[in-house]
Parts: sequence; C-alpha cells; structure tokens
Amino acid sequence: MNMTPNARAFDDWIRERFVAINTELEELYFSQPDRHVVPEAGAALRRELLDSGHQHVSRLLAEGNTDEGFEAAFDLLGNLGMFMAACRRHGLTDPARETRSPLQDASALALHLGASLGVTPRFATSHLTTHNPARDGVYKRFTRLEAERIFFDYNTRGILAYKRAADALVRTLPMGISHPAVPYLLDDAAAALDDVRRGNEALFAALDIERFFYCVRPYLKPYRVGLHVYRGANAGDFAGINEIDLLLGLCRADHAEYSQLLVDKFLYMLPEDQQRLRDCMRRRSLLDALMEAAPESADQPWFQTVTERFLAVCALHGETAGQHHDQLVRRFIELPARALPEEEQGDVTASGPPLSVLLPGLERLRDLRQAAPRDDIPSRHAEIARLRALLAPRAQAG
Repeated sequence: MNMTPNARAFDDWIRERFVAINTELEELYFSQPDRHVVPEAGAALRRELLDSGHQHVSRLLAEGNTDEGFEAAFDLLGNLGMFMAACRRHGLTDPARETRSPLQDASALALHLGASLGVTPRFATSHLTTHNPARDGVYKRFTRLEAERIFFDYNTRGILAYKRAADALVRTLPMGISHPAVPYLLDDAAAALDDVRRGNEALFAALDIERFFYCVRPYLKPYRVGLHVYRGANAGDFAGINEIDLLLGLCRADHAEYSQLLVDKFLYMLPEDQQRLRDCMRRRSLLDALMEAAPESADQPWFQTVTERFLAVCALHGETAGQHHDQLVRRFIELPARALPEEEQGDVTASGPPLSVLLPGLERLRDLRQAAPRDDIPSRHAEIARLRALLAPRAQAG
C-alpha cells in the first residue's frame, strides 16, 4: 500500500502510542467504582491523545489529496475515524453537547475522504476487520486489551464466513434451482454458516462481559463529523449477511422496514459491497423459486434434495441470528446496561437510539431470519412450513 510520509507517521502513531494511551486510560477507568464515568484522572493522557492526533491530522489536511489510490485513502479514513472515536470515548467530544464537531481539521479531512470514496466519513467495521492491514501479525486496535482482540478476531472470522455463504448462494443464480450443482453450493453455504455458529459459541465463551461493555463498546458509539452525527460501527455493515437474507427469501427488499435497514447501511459498506447488495435486491429468491416449482416438481428427486439442503441453510441462518440477538445483544449489552444510572442508559448502543427503541427492531429482524410464526411482520413461516411438509419422510428424519 502506497503511503505518503505524513500518512505513514499517522499510521505508526495509531499502531503504537495511540494504543498505549487508550490502554492506560481503560485500565484507569476500569479500576474505579463507577466504570462508566470518565474521571478527572488521566487528563494529561487525554490531552496528549488530542494534541498529538491533531498535529498528525493538520499535516495531512495541508497535504491534500495525493491520489495514492482507494486502499490508501480508505486506510487513512480508518485511522482518522479511530482517532475521532477515541476522542468521543474519552469525553473530548460529545455529540449531545455540540452542534458541530470541535475536531474541525479531522472533520474536514474525513468529509473529503468519505465523499471521494463513496462511503460514510467515519471508520466502519471493515476498518477493524476485513480491511485492517496487519504488521508482524498485529492489526490495528484501539487498545491492547484481550477483550478487544477476542471480539475483533471472532468478528473478522464471522464476517468472512458469512461472505463465503453469500458467495455460494450467489453462484446458484445463473444455474437455476434444479441444476445438479446447486445442492453442493447449498452445502458450502451451510458449512460456512456452521462456522459462524461455532465461532459465535467460542466468542461468547471467551469474551469478558464487563471488559467488553466498559472498555470495548464505548469506541463503537456515534460521533459527530462536521455538523452531522454518524452512527457507530456495526458488525453487520457488509453485504454478505443481507445477501443471504434476500437470496434465501427470508427477508424481502419490498418490505419497507427491511429496505430502510439496507438504505441506512449502504454508505457504511465498501463500494463493492454496495454494488453486490443492490444486485441482490433485484433477484428472485431461492424460496420463491422452490415454491413456484413445487406444484409440478415436489416428488422429483432434484426437488427433494435441493429443498432438504435449502432448509438446512435456512435453519443455520436463523440459528446464528438467534445467537446474535439472544446472546451478544442481551448478555453483553442489554443486561450490563441495566446497572447504569437511568440517565446513562440512552447512550449505550452503536446505532444511537436507546435500547428500548432498538431492541424491538432487532427482535423483528431475528424473527424474519428465523421465519418465526408472526403475523405482524412479513415472515416466510408459512412457506417454510409448506416446504417441510413436501419433504419425503426420510428427508424429514434426516
């Protein structure tokens, strides 16, 4: 990756001193009785973070667009966003008390980069996972805390597995639902989703709840860039999981609430993911293809085989959705948040809205992915049940 000397110096600072400052501050915060409070202690470290980051950013802003290519510019946006997120975490900025970001140079550079790249002008999940260049086996992080390493290690693996599942499903489209190769592709998708499931289990067993809630989550909250507040990084900000939703047919692009979710996340994804997702939004789902074929082909061997494999993929996708909501959201965010003072509970989520607003929407999304029997959302429960009923007894037992 080509970097200017100023961009390289900023990257070195993010990887070294920036991480050290944040780690020292987190240990200080975590040792106090009220862990959610940013205390007066640590003021010198916070001032160093703010002043040093500003010096790097002001040099980069003066340098202007050096046209080093997408990867270099995107990486720089990630470094810039990590600095702005750390300022937010340590109380150096707060969108609730500001009408514009006090980080004026950082905002100007972020807006320039975001507009030129076609992405949101803040760091996104990909900056910390799939597009996070490692040096000597170490990728960029906010701190050296083990909880952060575990969280992003498993998130990266989970995203890559979801992408493998989506790639397998996309490859079925030009073949047609009855093609002899489709069962193999569905098996590939199932294997990838099983990797997600097993990775989730390992993550939830290894991740320290309090360390995550108090020392990792705060870096993922919304912050202001210029005049506007941009929501925090979300692990779902990549096309793969929504490609799976749409291609399986468990979620539909003509459902207003689900389409709103997609519209809201487009600029938080890489441009290539934006294009993939737009393409999937216009495709016919595998569920619709099977339902269309069922009246004439239900007894055919190809239909029985494909339907059995298809339902297995749907079940795994629903299971991973349940893991995310019922374990990650509930155990690592919702329950710890109850220990906070009531006035602090509205500032918990990366998405911005308080949990009381966010949770019902997350539950509806989980239930769509699980094809739950609900009449208040466009669940595909009836269609999935119909396909199960069409399976021969041997396939049902399997």
